[in-house]
Amino acid sequence: MGISSKLQVISVLLVGLLALEAVSYNFNYGDAMDKTLLFFEAQRSGKLPPNQRVKWRGDSGLKDGFLQGVNLVGGYYDAGDHVKFGLPMAYSLTMLGWSVVDYRKEIADLNQMGNTLAAIKWGTDYFIKAHTQPNVLWAQVGDGDSDHYCWERAEDMTTPRTAYKLDPSHPGSDLAGEAAAALAAASLAFKPYDSSYSNLLLVHAKQLFSFADTFRGLYDDSIPNAQAFYTSSGYSDELLWAAAWLYRATYDEYYLKYVVDNAVSLGGTGWAVKEFSWDNKYAGVQILLTKILLDGAGGSYTPTLKQYQAKADYFTCACLQKNDGYNVALTPGGLIYVREWNNLQYASSAAFLLAMYSDYLSEKKIVLTCPEGQVQPSDVLSFAKSQADYILGKNPKAISYLVGYGQNYPIHVHHRGASIAPISVLHTAVSCIEGFETWYRRPQANPNIIHGALLGGPSKTDDFSDDRSNYEQTEPTLSGSAPLIGLFVKLQSLSGYPGSYRHTSPTPYQKPPASYHPQPSTPYYKAPGSSNYKAPGAPVTFLHSIISTWTIGPTTYYKHRVVVKNTSQKQITNLKLIIENLSGSLWGLSPCPEKNTYELPQWIKILKPGSELTFVYVQGGAQAKVSIKSYH
Repeated sequence: MGISSKLQVISVLLVGLLALEAVSYNFNYGDAMDKTLLFFEAQRSGKLPPNQRVKWRGDSGLKDGFLQGVNLVGGYYDAGDHVKFGLPMAYSLTMLGWSVVDYRKEIADLNQMGNTLAAIKWGTDYFIKAHTQPNVLWAQVGDGDSDHYCWERAEDMTTPRTAYKLDPSHPGSDLAGEAAAALAAASLAFKPYDSSYSNLLLVHAKQLFSFADTFRGLYDDSIPNAQAFYTSSGYSDELLWAAAWLYRATYDEYYLKYVVDNAVSLGGTGWAVKEFSWDNKYAGVQILLTKILLDGAGGSYTPTLKQYQAKADYFTCACLQKNDGYNVALTPGGLIYVREWNNLQYASSAAFLLAMYSDYLSEKKIVLTCPEGQVQPSDVLSFAKSQADYILGKNPKAISYLVGYGQNYPIHVHHRGASIAPISVLHTAVSCIEGFETWYRRPQANPNIIHGALLGGPSKTDDFSDDRSNYEQTEPTLSGSAPLIGLFVKLQSLSGYPGSYRHTSPTPYQKPPASYHPQPSTPYYKAPGSSNYKAPGAPVTFLHSIISTWTIGPTTYYKHRVVVKNTSQKQITNLKLIIENLSGSLWGLSPCPEKNTYELPQWIKILKPGSELTFVYVQGGAQAKVSIKSYH
């Protein structure tokens, strides 16, 4: 190649890189928030209400607690499984409650207060039932070990629904403390709308704090079954956390005195942390108490509250990489990285907390002085926004880790209910073994889109494998999604345009042919390429993307996803497509007798305006050519 040709190539590459840099990300945070609330509806256990929006879910767990003589129906399933773990559930409710308390106007402006309070109440009603006596709290329903050996819908559950409780002989200060914090935050959230319910929540919160403080111990020492799933690192932070929330809910000096008197012994002014999560509340405590200081309510406790403030600043400086080397780890793409398993939950929690702190600092016009320079409140918020934007698609993979948001998101979510056809389509029960053999291992996309599920997310090098068996990266959790409500609401309030809450219809389930034998899929993922095309005058567009690739011997195979969307103003029937150059297997369409011709599955008679469907095919070499043959 001559010098001139090389220069031309370099010029083209530079233009391409500049084009990538110029990509504009205009995220609709209101839409992302609405979808996140839908995830909480998808995780509901118990008798579902008439206004349930996630229609592929049904009633489940209707006898929880009955063997123990207590009504534990309700609450939330934790993740892709069907265990109701008390600690992360309570933490999630605290995050939801905090969002309402601080962003009440912003949530109301989005017309989402009803849905948000409903999400809180579904959990707080459960904890009220679980708190059967002042010093008794039922902490978990479901056996984690047996549940994880079974792959079935919640509506078909056959695994043991063992219930575990905490009492003076089996204490759990961490879980009881977090439940107290959750109910105290919820009491504040409900206070303007339902004062009697708010008062009831506060009664339970006070009793639970007393129980947690009087009978001290780790909950997973009392409930060994929880150790393999949510091991607690300690309960000191939860005691401070609960007291801080009770002070905010009551303004009773007893609770403020508690966090001051126990600041050293419980580590509140001693622990400088770089993580905020369901297990570690210290940064949350420190920022919550800093607000009291900044509001001028410290009084004689001001010196100790300033020590809390110093630790809140440490967390903030560490996140913004200005802490003299003692910083939070970031991926090359700029994402907070804490742990391999479900890392995005730590990023979402930190971003939520920083958004809150930026408000507190901004209100008082305070500039942080970090070891490596000053930090404006706007800098803190900008970093929080960078984490939200990474989640929604501004990342090296150009993929949204919030399921159902945007055009490119994972479709093999590690979630039992989402991965199995709903009862409305597949009326027979799915057994444990059948679930694994027929559904868990199938290469097709999940039949149900679990809108708003925040997945575990990428590795420390920003790599991601959209594979159902890759639970570290493709499983959603309550504790990961809950902080997004406040974060998205805050960002939406600054974006200047209202949310749009149209939900993509789930891709219909197509029963595998009799000759189909599912095989375990291999983890793989490459950066997706996509093209969006529409024939002149055609009523549909095709969004064609490569969602994964792998190599066997000399051949590289690609998994292609094609989204067919009706962009006309009229409904379409009898749509037939021509697919040329197809050399592999295809799922999601039905073949016609004519060569290279396919039609919509038999249960889809009409493609309404704005609606879409997805089909997938796998083959080596170039992508197939998709075009319209006929339609009405």
